[in-house]
Amino acid sequence: MGLQRRPRPDSRLAEGVRADPSWHTSYVSSPVEEGLVIVAVSADRYAKLDWSEVDDTAVDTVRVLAMDAVQKVGNGHPGTAMSLAPAAYLLFQKLMRHNPADPNWPGRDRFVLSNGHSSLTLYIQLYLAGYGLELDDLKALRVWGSLTPAHPEHGHVAGVETTTGPLGQGVGNAVGMAMAARRERGLFDPKPAPGESIFDHDIFVFASDGDMEEGVSGEASSIAGHQQLGNLVMLYDANKISIEDDTNIAFSEDVAARYEAYGWHVQTVDWTNDGKNYEESVQSLFKAYKAAKAETRRPSFIQLRTIIAWPAPTAQNTGKSHGSALGEEEVAATKKILGFDPTQHFEVPDGVLEHTRLAVERGKLGQSTWQEKYDAWAAKAGDRKAIFDRMQTRTLPAGWTAALPSFDADAKGMATRKASGQVLSAISPVLPELWGGSADLAESNNTTPDGAPSFIPPEHATKMFPGDWYGRVLHFGIREHAMGSILNGIALHGGTRPYGGTFLTFSDYMRPAVRLAALMGLPVTYVWTHDSIGLGEDGPTHQPIEHLAALRAIPGLDVVRPADANETVAVWKAILEHTDRPAGLALTRQDVPTFPRGTDGYSDTSNVPRGAYVLLDVDGGAPDVVLIGTGSEVQIA
Repeated sequence: MGLQRRPRPDSRLAEGVRADPSWHTSYVSSPVEEGLVIVAVSADRYAKLDWSEVDDTAVDTVRVLAMDAVQKVGNGHPGTAMSLAPAAYLLFQKLMRHNPADPNWPGRDRFVLSNGHSSLTLYIQLYLAGYGLELDDLKALRVWGSLTPAHPEHGHVAGVETTTGPLGQGVGNAVGMAMAARRERGLFDPKPAPGESIFDHDIFVFASDGDMEEGVSGEASSIAGHQQLGNLVMLYDANKISIEDDTNIAFSEDVAARYEAYGWHVQTVDWTNDGKNYEESVQSLFKAYKAAKAETRRPSFIQLRTIIAWPAPTAQNTGKSHGSALGEEEVAATKKILGFDPTQHFEVPDGVLEHTRLAVERGKLGQSTWQEKYDAWAAKAGDRKAIFDRMQTRTLPAGWTAALPSFDADAKGMATRKASGQVLSAISPVLPELWGGSADLAESNNTTPDGAPSFIPPEHATKMFPGDWYGRVLHFGIREHAMGSILNGIALHGGTRPYGGTFLTFSDYMRPAVRLAALMGLPVTYVWTHDSIGLGEDGPTHQPIEHLAALRAIPGLDVVRPADANETVAVWKAILEHTDRPAGLALTRQDVPTFPRGTDGYSDTSNVPRGAYVLLDVDGGAPDVVLIGTGSEVQIA
């Protein structure tokens, strides 16, 4: 089928679309620019929007592919992928700095689809841009063994930056990525003005009404505003529809006002024009992204008012279109509105793929320009380049274990949380990639290395915790769930390696993020202290009972409960030598004996990585009884 201008859908709003007085900013559409850009790479992607007829056709192709993919498998989420088609296309084809030929390029912008149920929003853009997905992969949506599972899975297909599905997690991941980017800049190139360093890049995240309802997104967004993460841009798809149809049944707050209170730069683009008529003004959204790019001291929040499943004649603005196939008749009717052949399936008009796959050439040119700047930096960077290269491969420096402490035998001993803190203080000077903190329990968790500055805007530093933009000590506040999600984002960004601490009993508050870390195989370390009734007078609300069993039940998560100070050292060593999975340390509040390692029949700590070993054996013959214990119970055994 030849490329032609499609008739635009009727812009009259569907019955039931609500105007909302809280949408306090709207833009007026301006004519789109005609003409086809081939492989030119502008020095400023935000200077001018080049949008042509073929871009309109490509956006409508996205809607058709979304409908057909869900219709073929019989289930899924077509509506959001249809209504977000222009926004996703704008990012992947016009604004984001990325290279489909090198998806792991360190200088790329990152895209996070927090509303992971709308996986087609991402998959179709990866297909169009040339990340390796092809039409047959879209046809295999939600099929076992395909490259297009129901929700995006990190490591399964190129271009998926994180595994999303549980709503809100992607928001926290994006915050973590933005924090990691700033930390990386501070380590290697802190002096240039914002936007001028080769380590500057942006984190884009799409979020839904469901994401905004989840508590983890609020926790993470609060931290982002406090941290003034100017490299973070969130687009909130305010379509006001969920599985239970109109979200007004459960959700009526002014989300934009909430984000203003968090300290974000807030804009609203209302494609419903206050309920009068529907106009997908890409130019208006482009202007909003341009304003967000200019804001370097606040994260940016763009509230985009859309109609889900636009322009489906009867399914638009319904809960059915959120999570169900539209049906053959509705799909055919929508294709007719868009100017596509209703009898054809997975139709991609001639010229569309040729146009969109130019993203590969633009990406290569953009990366080449970045590489020239990187080479100029590297020539003057000295040891910093070697450290950067090492961190990119997650390789530990030669001889780093010489920094590890050791402890003499001591019947009184020390708490394993204290030993862990001494390990962090000892190895921090030789492992600049290691950074982290606590959910407001730094002194209790012993997560602050001696003399380390806090990662904080200078005006928020305190007498107890001095710091600056590029410090290494993180303060999550009492936000355990966001802490877990942010740690995942830091690890996903690459380069640095995070840890986070709280009481073991409060691991319940972060469990969904821990589970996702295990699913993705991320090198995140959890410092869970006060691991038993030995925590003392706080009582049963703070005494972990079932927590170890529950955490050990998570596949892919190492849970380790060291028995003494030297075992704590060995555990940290083993954790840092692995880069393919998360680990949790369960540490005591109370002192435990430091055993005489290598003498008096006690074994050394070399077998700690096995997970279980014989600490003290009997003399001669087989034992009548084997006593097994972990942590503070080993001294009893």
